[in-house]
Amino acid sequence: MGVTGSALLDVDRIRRDFPVLERRLGDDRPLVYLDNSATSLTPSPVVDAMATYYNEYNANVHRGLHQLSQEASIAYEDAHDAVAEFIGADGREEVIFTKNTTESLNLVAYSWGLEHLGPGDEVVITEMEHHAALVTWQQIARRTGATLRYIGLTDDGRLDMSSASERIGDDTAVVSAVHVSNTLGTVNPVDDLVDMAHEHDAIAVIDGAQAVPMRPVDVGSMDADFYAFSGHKMLGPTGIGVLYGKEELLQRLEPFLYGGSMIEKVTFDESRWNELPWKFEAGTPPIAEGIGLHRAVDYLESIGMDRIQRHEEALVSYALERFDALDDVEVYGPRDPATRGGLLAFNLETVHPHDLAQVMNDFAVAIRAGDHCTQPLHDRLDITASARASFYVYNQPSDIDVLIDGIDAARELFIA
Repeated sequence: MGVTGSALLDVDRIRRDFPVLERRLGDDRPLVYLDNSATSLTPSPVVDAMATYYNEYNANVHRGLHQLSQEASIAYEDAHDAVAEFIGADGREEVIFTKNTTESLNLVAYSWGLEHLGPGDEVVITEMEHHAALVTWQQIARRTGATLRYIGLTDDGRLDMSSASERIGDDTAVVSAVHVSNTLGTVNPVDDLVDMAHEHDAIAVIDGAQAVPMRPVDVGSMDADFYAFSGHKMLGPTGIGVLYGKEELLQRLEPFLYGGSMIEKVTFDESRWNELPWKFEAGTPPIAEGIGLHRAVDYLESIGMDRIQRHEEALVSYALERFDALDDVEVYGPRDPATRGGLLAFNLETVHPHDLAQVMNDFAVAIRAGDHCTQPLHDRLDITASARASFYVYNQPSDIDVLIDGIDAARELFIA
Protein backbone atom coordinates (compact mmCIF):
# COMPACT_ATOMS: atom_id res chain seq x y z
CA MET A 1 0.00 0.00 0.00
CA GLY A 2 1.62 3.22 -1.16
CA VAL A 3 0.01 5.57 1.35
CA THR A 4 -1.39 4.33 4.63
CA GLY A 5 -4.58 5.65 6.11
CA SER A 6 -2.66 7.07 9.06
CA ALA A 7 -0.49 9.13 6.69
CA LEU A 8 -3.61 10.84 5.34
CA LEU A 9 -5.49 11.28 8.62
CA ASP A 10 -4.48 11.32 12.25
CA VAL A 11 -6.47 8.16 12.85
CA ASP A 12 -5.19 7.69 16.39
CA ARG A 13 -6.52 11.12 17.36
CA ILE A 14 -9.81 10.56 15.56
CA ARG A 15 -10.34 7.21 17.27
CA ARG A 16 -10.19 8.88 20.69
CA ASP A 17 -13.48 10.61 19.82
CA PHE A 18 -15.24 7.23 19.54
CA PRO A 19 -15.41 5.56 22.97
CA VAL A 20 -17.08 2.45 21.54
CA LEU A 21 -13.80 1.59 19.83
CA GLU A 22 -12.34 0.99 23.29
CA ARG A 23 -14.63 -2.00 23.75
CA ARG A 24 -13.17 -5.48 23.82
CA LEU A 25 -15.43 -8.30 22.68
CA GLY A 26 -15.42 -12.06 22.61
CA ASP A 27 -12.05 -13.44 23.66
CA ASP A 28 -10.92 -9.99 24.86
CA ARG A 29 -10.35 -8.73 21.35
CA PRO A 30 -10.53 -5.01 20.43
CA LEU A 31 -13.55 -4.04 18.37
CA VAL A 32 -12.93 -3.68 14.63
CA TYR A 33 -15.94 -1.85 13.22
CA LEU A 34 -16.35 -2.46 9.47
CA ASP A 35 -20.10 -1.95 9.09
CA ASN A 36 -20.00 1.76 8.30
CA SER A 37 -22.14 1.54 5.16
CA ALA A 38 -25.01 0.43 7.39
CA THR A 39 -24.38 2.93 10.19
CA SER A 40 -21.28 4.85 11.15
CA LEU A 41 -20.17 5.32 14.73
CA THR A 42 -20.96 8.58 16.54
CA PRO A 43 -18.15 10.77 17.90
CA SER A 44 -18.32 12.31 21.36
CA PRO A 45 -18.71 15.91 20.06
CA VAL A 46 -21.96 14.92 18.34
CA VAL A 47 -23.27 13.21 21.45
CA ASP A 48 -22.20 16.21 23.55
CA ALA A 49 -24.03 18.66 21.26
CA MET A 50 -27.24 16.68 21.59
CA ALA A 51 -26.80 16.34 25.35
CA THR A 52 -26.32 20.10 25.63
CA TYR A 53 -29.64 20.64 23.89
CA TYR A 54 -31.42 18.25 26.25
CA ASN A 55 -29.66 19.57 29.34
CA GLU A 56 -29.74 23.32 28.67
CA TYR A 57 -32.43 24.40 26.18
CA ASN A 58 -34.75 21.47 25.58
CA ALA A 59 -37.82 23.00 23.95
CA ASN A 60 -39.88 22.79 20.80
CA VAL A 61 -39.02 25.01 17.83
CA HIS A 62 -41.04 27.74 16.12
CA ARG A 63 -43.79 27.44 18.73
CA GLY A 64 -42.75 29.47 21.76
CA LEU A 65 -41.76 33.00 22.66
CA HIS A 66 -39.79 31.91 25.70
CA GLN A 67 -35.98 31.88 25.62
CA LEU A 68 -35.53 28.11 25.48
CA SER A 69 -37.72 27.85 22.40
CA GLN A 70 -35.89 30.73 20.79
CA GLU A 71 -32.51 29.09 21.42
CA ALA A 72 -33.73 25.74 20.10
CA SER A 73 -35.23 27.38 17.00
CA ILE A 74 -32.01 29.19 16.20
CA ALA A 75 -29.95 26.01 16.66
CA TYR A 76 -32.33 24.01 14.47
CA GLU A 77 -32.32 26.63 11.73
CA ASP A 78 -28.54 26.89 11.93
CA ALA A 79 -28.38 23.15 11.31
CA HIS A 80 -30.21 23.61 8.00
CA ASP A 81 -27.78 26.38 7.07
CA ALA A 82 -24.77 24.19 7.89
CA VAL A 83 -26.05 21.26 5.84
CA ALA A 84 -26.90 23.55 2.92
CA GLU A 85 -23.36 24.92 2.88
CA PHE A 86 -21.88 21.43 3.29
CA ILE A 87 -23.54 20.11 0.11
CA GLY A 88 -23.46 23.30 -1.96
CA ALA A 89 -27.15 24.17 -1.77
CA ASP A 90 -28.26 27.78 -2.21
CA GLY A 91 -29.73 28.01 1.27
CA ARG A 92 -31.82 26.44 4.01
CA GLU A 93 -34.91 26.66 1.80
CA GLU A 94 -33.50 23.74 -0.21
CA VAL A 95 -32.73 21.51 2.79
CA ILE A 96 -35.54 19.43 4.28
CA PHE A 97 -34.95 17.29 7.35
CA THR A 98 -36.58 13.86 7.17
CA LYS A 99 -35.92 10.76 9.25
CA ASN A 100 -33.64 9.01 6.72
CA THR A 101 -32.76 8.60 3.03
CA THR A 102 -35.75 6.33 2.53
CA GLU A 103 -38.22 8.96 3.67
CA SER A 104 -36.46 11.58 1.55
CA LEU A 105 -36.87 9.45 -1.58
CA ASN A 106 -40.47 8.66 -0.67
CA LEU A 107 -41.16 12.38 -0.27
CA VAL A 108 -40.09 12.97 -3.87
CA ALA A 109 -41.91 9.92 -5.17
CA TYR A 110 -45.20 10.78 -3.49
CA SER A 111 -45.15 14.57 -3.77
CA TRP A 112 -43.75 14.75 -7.29
CA GLY A 113 -44.39 11.29 -8.72
CA LEU A 114 -48.08 10.89 -7.92
CA GLU A 115 -48.75 14.39 -9.25
CA HIS A 116 -46.74 14.24 -12.48
CA LEU A 117 -46.52 10.59 -13.62
CA GLY A 118 -49.05 8.74 -15.72
CA PRO A 119 -49.40 6.13 -18.46
CA GLY A 120 -46.77 6.64 -21.14
CA ASP A 121 -44.24 8.14 -18.72
CA GLU A 122 -41.08 6.24 -17.87
CA VAL A 123 -39.08 6.12 -14.66
CA VAL A 124 -35.47 5.10 -15.31
CA ILE A 125 -33.38 3.68 -12.47
CA THR A 126 -30.28 1.47 -12.26
CA GLU A 127 -29.94 -2.23 -11.54
CA MET A 128 -27.82 -1.41 -8.50
CA GLU A 129 -30.44 0.66 -6.65
CA HIS A 130 -31.08 0.25 -2.94
CA HIS A 131 -34.60 -0.92 -2.10
CA ALA A 132 -35.29 2.58 -0.78
CA ALA A 133 -35.35 3.80 -4.37
CA LEU A 134 -36.22 0.65 -6.32
CA VAL A 135 -39.24 -0.41 -4.29
CA THR A 136 -40.50 3.16 -3.97
CA TRP A 137 -40.43 3.91 -7.70
CA GLN A 138 -41.76 0.43 -8.45
CA GLN A 139 -44.85 1.10 -6.36
CA ILE A 140 -45.34 4.65 -7.64
CA ALA A 141 -45.14 3.36 -11.22
CA ARG A 142 -47.83 0.80 -10.47
CA ARG A 143 -50.10 3.43 -8.96
CA THR A 144 -49.67 5.90 -11.81
CA GLY A 145 -49.40 3.54 -14.80
CA ALA A 146 -45.88 4.70 -15.56
CA THR A 147 -43.27 2.25 -16.82
CA LEU A 148 -40.14 1.38 -14.82
CA ARG A 149 -36.97 0.83 -16.87
CA TYR A 150 -33.52 -0.22 -15.70
CA ILE A 151 -30.03 0.87 -16.71
CA GLY A 152 -27.85 -2.24 -16.93
CA LEU A 153 -24.39 -2.96 -15.58
CA THR A 154 -21.10 -3.98 -17.13
CA ASP A 155 -19.43 -7.24 -16.11
CA ASP A 156 -17.08 -5.38 -13.75
CA GLY A 157 -19.95 -3.72 -11.87
CA ARG A 158 -20.01 -0.31 -13.50
CA LEU A 159 -23.03 1.45 -14.88
CA ASP A 160 -23.42 0.69 -18.57
CA MET A 161 -23.69 4.17 -20.06
CA SER A 162 -24.69 2.81 -23.47
CA SER A 163 -27.64 1.20 -21.68
CA ALA A 164 -28.33 4.56 -20.05
CA SER A 165 -28.44 6.24 -23.46
CA GLU A 166 -30.92 3.63 -24.67
CA ARG A 167 -33.16 3.82 -21.61
CA ILE A 168 -33.29 7.58 -21.14
CA GLY A 169 -35.42 9.10 -23.88
CA ASP A 170 -38.27 11.45 -24.68
CA ASP A 171 -40.73 9.42 -22.58
CA THR A 172 -38.49 9.58 -19.51
CA ALA A 173 -39.97 11.65 -16.69
CA VAL A 174 -37.59 10.66 -13.87
CA VAL A 175 -34.03 9.39 -13.72
CA SER A 176 -33.25 8.07 -10.23
CA ALA A 177 -29.76 6.77 -9.50
CA VAL A 178 -27.55 5.88 -6.59
CA HIS A 179 -24.39 8.02 -6.37
CA VAL A 180 -22.29 5.27 -4.75
CA SER A 181 -23.55 1.68 -4.70
CA ASN A 182 -23.85 0.24 -1.21
CA THR A 183 -23.01 -3.23 -2.58
CA LEU A 184 -20.63 -2.78 -5.50
CA GLY A 185 -19.00 0.38 -4.22
CA THR A 186 -19.33 1.80 -7.72
CA VAL A 187 -19.13 5.58 -7.96
CA ASN A 188 -21.61 6.39 -10.68
CA PRO A 189 -21.21 9.26 -13.16
CA VAL A 190 -24.17 11.14 -11.70
CA ASP A 191 -23.24 14.39 -13.42
CA ASP A 192 -23.66 12.66 -16.78
CA LEU A 193 -26.93 11.04 -15.72
CA VAL A 194 -28.30 14.40 -14.57
CA ASP A 195 -27.35 15.95 -17.91
CA MET A 196 -29.00 13.09 -19.80
CA ALA A 197 -32.17 13.48 -17.75
CA HIS A 198 -32.34 17.21 -18.36
CA GLU A 199 -31.74 16.78 -22.09
CA HIS A 200 -35.08 14.96 -22.14
CA ASP A 201 -36.86 17.33 -19.72
CA ALA A 202 -36.83 14.71 -16.95
CA ILE A 203 -35.99 15.32 -13.32
CA ALA A 204 -32.91 13.74 -11.75
CA VAL A 205 -33.11 12.19 -8.26
CA ILE A 206 -29.87 11.03 -6.66
CA ASP A 207 -29.46 8.71 -3.66
CA GLY A 208 -26.35 10.03 -1.92
CA ALA A 209 -26.47 7.92 1.24
CA GLN A 210 -23.06 6.34 0.58
CA ALA A 211 -21.50 9.37 -1.11
CA VAL A 212 -22.00 12.31 1.26
CA PRO A 213 -20.15 10.65 4.17
CA MET A 214 -16.94 10.03 2.26
CA ARG A 215 -16.45 12.51 -0.57
CA PRO A 216 -17.14 16.15 -1.40
CA VAL A 217 -20.63 16.63 -2.85
CA ASP A 218 -21.80 19.81 -4.55
CA VAL A 219 -25.44 19.53 -5.55
CA GLY A 220 -25.29 22.90 -7.29
CA SER A 221 -22.57 21.96 -9.73
CA MET A 222 -24.12 18.50 -10.13
CA ASP A 223 -27.42 20.20 -11.02
CA ALA A 224 -29.44 17.38 -9.42
CA ASP A 225 -33.08 18.22 -8.90
CA PHE A 226 -33.26 16.18 -5.70
CA TYR A 227 -30.52 14.59 -3.60
CA ALA A 228 -31.10 12.39 -0.53
CA PHE A 229 -28.87 11.17 2.29
CA SER A 230 -28.87 10.11 5.96
CA GLY A 231 -27.24 11.49 9.09
CA HIS A 232 -26.40 8.16 10.68
CA LYS A 233 -23.99 7.20 7.89
CA MET A 234 -21.94 10.40 8.28
CA LEU A 235 -21.13 10.35 12.02
CA GLY A 236 -24.50 11.88 12.89
CA PRO A 237 -27.39 10.48 14.92
CA THR A 238 -30.03 8.08 13.73
CA GLY A 239 -33.50 9.41 13.02
CA ILE A 240 -32.53 12.22 10.67
CA GLY A 241 -32.12 12.36 6.91
CA VAL A 242 -31.88 15.14 4.37
CA LEU A 243 -33.66 15.86 1.13
CA TYR A 244 -32.11 18.55 -1.00
CA GLY A 245 -34.41 19.95 -3.66
CA LYS A 246 -34.17 22.88 -6.03
CA GLU A 247 -36.17 25.71 -4.54
CA GLU A 248 -38.31 26.25 -7.62
CA LEU A 249 -39.36 22.58 -7.58
CA LEU A 250 -40.04 22.50 -3.86
CA GLN A 251 -42.19 25.61 -4.15
CA ARG A 252 -44.45 23.81 -6.62
CA LEU A 253 -44.67 20.50 -4.76
CA GLU A 254 -47.53 19.57 -2.48
CA PRO A 255 -46.46 18.49 1.02
CA PHE A 256 -45.96 14.80 1.74
CA LEU A 257 -47.19 15.04 5.34
CA TYR A 258 -49.76 17.39 6.87
CA GLY A 259 -50.22 18.77 10.38
CA GLY A 260 -48.66 21.32 12.66
CA SER A 261 -45.71 23.57 11.79
CA MET A 262 -46.05 23.07 8.03
CA ILE A 263 -48.95 25.50 7.77
CA GLU A 264 -49.18 29.26 7.47
CA LYS A 265 -52.97 29.66 7.79
CA VAL A 266 -55.77 27.20 8.51
CA THR A 267 -59.52 27.77 8.33
CA PHE A 268 -62.39 25.30 8.40
CA ASP A 269 -62.38 25.38 4.61
CA GLU A 270 -58.74 25.46 3.51
CA SER A 271 -55.08 25.64 4.49
CA ARG A 272 -52.04 27.52 3.24
CA TRP A 273 -48.56 26.06 3.56
CA ASN A 274 -45.60 27.45 5.45
CA GLU A 275 -42.47 28.73 3.71
CA LEU A 276 -39.61 26.41 2.79
CA PRO A 277 -38.28 24.20 4.20
CA TRP A 278 -40.85 24.03 7.02
CA LYS A 279 -43.59 23.28 4.50
CA PHE A 280 -42.25 19.71 4.38
CA GLU A 281 -41.45 19.27 8.09
CA ALA A 282 -44.83 18.53 9.67
CA GLY A 283 -45.13 18.10 13.41
CA THR A 284 -42.34 18.34 15.95
CA PRO A 285 -39.18 17.87 13.88
CA PRO A 286 -35.96 15.99 14.80
CA ILE A 287 -34.57 18.88 16.83
CA ALA A 288 -31.83 17.12 18.80
CA GLU A 289 -30.95 15.06 15.75
CA GLY A 290 -30.65 18.18 13.60
CA ILE A 291 -28.33 19.74 16.16
CA GLY A 292 -26.32 16.51 16.21
CA LEU A 293 -26.14 16.47 12.42
CA HIS A 294 -24.83 20.04 12.45
CA ARG A 295 -22.04 18.96 14.77
CA ALA A 296 -21.29 15.93 12.56
CA VAL A 297 -20.95 18.25 9.57
CA ASP A 298 -18.57 20.44 11.57
CA TYR A 299 -16.57 17.36 12.54
CA LEU A 300 -16.25 16.12 8.95
CA GLU A 301 -15.29 19.57 7.71
CA SER A 302 -12.60 19.82 10.40
CA ILE A 303 -11.02 16.70 8.92
CA GLY A 304 -11.62 17.71 5.29
CA MET A 305 -13.78 15.80 2.82
CA ASP A 306 -10.98 15.61 0.25
CA ARG A 307 -8.74 13.96 2.83
CA ILE A 308 -11.53 11.59 3.88
CA GLN A 309 -12.00 10.52 0.27
CA ARG A 310 -8.27 9.85 -0.16
CA HIS A 311 -8.24 7.93 3.13
CA GLU A 312 -11.12 5.74 1.91
CA GLU A 313 -9.38 5.10 -1.41
CA ALA A 314 -6.18 4.16 0.40
CA LEU A 315 -7.99 1.67 2.63
CA VAL A 316 -9.83 0.14 -0.32
CA SER A 317 -6.57 -0.13 -2.25
CA TYR A 318 -4.97 -1.98 0.63
CA ALA A 319 -8.01 -4.23 1.07
CA LEU A 320 -8.01 -5.12 -2.63
CA GLU A 321 -4.30 -5.88 -2.41
CA ARG A 322 -4.90 -8.28 0.49
CA PHE A 323 -7.96 -9.85 -1.15
CA ASP A 324 -6.10 -10.40 -4.44
CA ALA A 325 -3.87 -12.87 -2.62
CA LEU A 326 -6.91 -15.02 -1.74
CA ASP A 327 -7.77 -17.40 -4.59
CA ASP A 328 -11.07 -18.48 -3.04
CA VAL A 329 -12.58 -15.02 -2.44
CA GLU A 330 -14.62 -13.16 -5.06
CA VAL A 331 -14.90 -9.38 -4.74
CA TYR A 332 -17.74 -7.55 -6.51
CA GLY A 333 -17.52 -4.19 -8.22
CA PRO A 334 -14.80 -2.16 -9.93
CA ARG A 335 -11.17 -2.86 -9.13
CA ASP A 336 -9.91 0.72 -9.36
CA PRO A 337 -10.01 2.31 -5.86
CA ALA A 338 -10.46 5.74 -7.45
CA THR A 339 -13.81 4.66 -8.94
CA ARG A 340 -15.35 3.02 -5.92
CA GLY A 341 -16.43 3.97 -2.45
CA GLY A 342 -14.96 2.74 0.81
CA LEU A 343 -16.54 -0.71 0.89
CA LEU A 344 -16.00 -4.23 -0.43
CA ALA A 345 -18.71 -6.86 -0.92
CA PHE A 346 -17.28 -10.34 -1.31
CA ASN A 347 -17.86 -14.07 -0.89
CA LEU A 348 -15.59 -16.79 0.44
CA GLU A 349 -16.02 -19.90 -1.68
CA THR A 350 -18.35 -22.55 -0.14
CA VAL A 351 -18.88 -20.46 3.04
CA HIS A 352 -22.22 -18.68 3.44
CA PRO A 353 -21.83 -14.98 4.26
CA HIS A 354 -23.84 -15.42 7.46
CA ASP A 355 -21.42 -18.10 8.65
CA LEU A 356 -18.52 -15.88 7.73
CA ALA A 357 -20.02 -12.96 9.65
CA GLN A 358 -20.39 -15.16 12.72
CA VAL A 359 -16.72 -16.13 12.58
CA MET A 360 -15.86 -12.45 12.17
CA ASN A 361 -17.87 -11.71 15.29
CA ASP A 362 -15.65 -14.16 17.16
CA PHE A 363 -12.73 -11.98 16.03
CA ALA A 364 -14.62 -8.87 17.25
CA VAL A 365 -14.97 -7.74 13.61
CA ALA A 366 -18.33 -6.20 12.72
CA ILE A 367 -19.28 -6.69 9.05
CA ARG A 368 -22.56 -6.95 7.17
CA ALA A 369 -23.87 -10.16 5.61
CA GLY A 370 -26.96 -10.56 3.46
CA ASP A 371 -28.35 -8.83 0.40
CA HIS A 372 -27.73 -5.27 1.70
CA CYS A 373 -31.22 -4.19 0.57
CA THR A 374 -30.24 -4.90 -3.05
CA GLN A 375 -31.96 -8.22 -3.77
CA PRO A 376 -32.40 -7.59 -7.53
CA LEU A 377 -28.71 -6.71 -7.82
CA HIS A 378 -27.76 -9.95 -6.08
CA ASP A 379 -30.02 -11.79 -8.52
CA ARG A 380 -28.19 -10.01 -11.34
CA LEU A 381 -24.86 -11.19 -9.86
CA ASP A 382 -26.31 -14.72 -9.49
CA ILE A 383 -25.62 -14.86 -5.76
CA THR A 384 -28.02 -15.12 -2.83
CA ALA A 385 -26.00 -12.96 -0.45
CA SER A 386 -22.59 -11.43 0.17
CA ALA A 387 -20.40 -10.25 3.00
CA ARG A 388 -19.51 -6.56 3.15
CA ALA A 389 -16.72 -4.70 4.88
CA SER A 390 -17.00 -0.91 4.83
CA PHE A 391 -14.46 1.61 6.07
CA TYR A 392 -14.48 5.11 7.53
CA VAL A 393 -12.33 7.78 9.12
CA TYR A 394 -11.42 5.75 12.23
CA ASN A 395 -10.39 2.62 10.32
CA GLN A 396 -6.79 1.72 9.59
CA PRO A 397 -4.91 -0.94 7.59
CA SER A 398 -4.54 -3.12 10.67
CA ASP A 399 -8.35 -3.48 10.74
CA ILE A 400 -8.16 -5.04 7.29
CA ASP A 401 -5.45 -7.39 8.50
CA VAL A 402 -7.79 -8.63 11.24
CA LEU A 403 -10.52 -9.04 8.62
CA ILE A 404 -8.19 -11.26 6.58
CA ASP A 405 -7.36 -13.27 9.71
CA GLY A 406 -11.07 -13.89 10.17
CA ILE A 407 -11.43 -15.08 6.59
CA ASP A 408 -8.53 -17.46 7.09
CA ALA A 409 -10.16 -18.80 10.25
CA ALA A 410 -13.49 -19.33 8.48
CA ARG A 411 -11.74 -21.17 5.69
CA GLU A 412 -10.06 -23.45 8.18
CA LEU A 413 -13.31 -24.05 10.07
CA PHE A 414 -15.67 -24.68 7.16
CA ILE A 415 -13.44 -25.95 4.35
CA ALA A 416 -10.37 -27.69 5.74
